[in-house]
Amino acid sequence: MTDAKTKIQDTVKANNVVLYMKGTKDMPQCGFSSRVAGVLNFMGVDFADVNVLADEEIRQGIKDYSDWPTIPQLYVKGEFVGGCDIITEMTLSGELDTLFEENGVVYNKEAADKIREANG
Repeated sequence: MTDAKTKIQDTVKANNVVLYMKGTKDMPQCGFSSRVAGVLNFMGVDFADVNVLADEEIRQGIKDYSDWPTIPQLYVKGEFVGGCDIITEMTLSGELDTLFEENGVVYNKEAADKIREANG
């Protein structure tokens, strides 16, 4: 499991935003992954996607790494942020905007506002 942990550490440190998900950002393979990838794509966030279905070691390794049992998992600047429910709540409350701003992550504020309007 050390190889998986090293690979995960390298990935989350090398990218400002990483989404461990089922499928890819262009072709999510579960509803929860699709929701988070959809939010990030809609907000214009440049993020790395890691398909846990392609590597069983990474699929289990990411759960151990974060001590979080579910996929998807979002990392910003090497820090675990949360899964689908947390990202949804943070998007709707504006906390995700703040997190991106504090970490210098470029995103489309207008798109974020549209998500909140549509779900308000």
